[in-house]
Amino acid sequence: MKNQKRHLDNHLMLERLCKIHAKIKSGCYPNCQQLAYDNEVSIATINRDIEFLRDRFGASDILEYDAVHRGYYYKKDFEMPLNMISSKDIVFLSLAKQLLAQYECSPVHKEISSIINFLSESRGLASSDFIKRIAIPPLPKTTVNEEVWNAVIKAMQENKVLKFDYNGRWNTSTTHRILRPYQVLLQDGLHFVFGYDQSANGGKGGERLFNLSRMKNVANTSKTFKLPKDFDYASRCGGGRFGAFSEAEKVQYEIEFYDDARQYAKDCVWADDQEFEDFDEDCVTVMRFSSSQATRVLEWILSQGVNAKPIAPANFVERWKKEVLGMAKYARG
Repeated sequence: MKNQKRHLDNHLMLERLCKIHAKIKSGCYPNCQQLAYDNEVSIATINRDIEFLRDRFGASDILEYDAVHRGYYYKKDFEMPLNMISSKDIVFLSLAKQLLAQYECSPVHKEISSIINFLSESRGLASSDFIKRIAIPPLPKTTVNEEVWNAVIKAMQENKVLKFDYNGRWNTSTTHRILRPYQVLLQDGLHFVFGYDQSANGGKGGERLFNLSRMKNVANTSKTFKLPKDFDYASRCGGGRFGAFSEAEKVQYEIEFYDDARQYAKDCVWADDQEFEDFDEDCVTVMRFSSSQATRVLEWILSQGVNAKPIAPANFVERWKKEVLGMAKYARG
């Protein structure tokens, strides 16, 4: 409820700022009393809006009070950044909101949507038919507890250590974690926090990823930590681009693709150093790349069924065979 009220307050404030700006720009020298009456708010609220207009929208050296006319005016032509956004920009912002459709139940989506909706409504584009012409197909989405989200964000802002209970992907039993949160990662409708888990490896510590939807009893501690310069999760992936999953070892992979998977593999950049070699006479494309995301790479290869086969490294090939043989066992009943 608190967040909903804050979204509404932000929306109303932006709306007031646009009205206040338009009034001042018209040259009628409005004062706080008049603006408060027009916007049905207190004079104190208008005073805060005026200061916000000066401090946040670049009007500090332009917006003045005229003692003779007893009202505000701009010393020179001034346009609010919001009003400089074109209709074309609004369309693309609305499309960006659609790209976040997987996070519809997330505070991320609510925050961004409230701003984009306000801008769209101010341009009369909220129901534009063109916006509906570019769409994102229905995708899975998860619900994130806003209290958990807020606790994680606050801890990152203040570099505070978090403590929480967690049920992991591989271990369903609940464990207690003490984490230095580095980054929040968004992937496939999921929310992860990446950081240094002080309780990992029997108390020796180690970097870990945690799914926010599995975190319970989250609390900020009074302990602070120093954010390392190399905190970015992307540097832990060994050049791979397979999402939020990393392992200690960077591995060089070699995979054969057949039939329609040959082109599919070429359609995206899966790794920074990926290379392809076509053997058209055998209808095979070989892909070589490096990554430290073995589990994700395995899931990706398995998703191609009979059209993908790992060649190297040997231990990864054995892992793939074990998985395939396990599936074949279930298929035979």
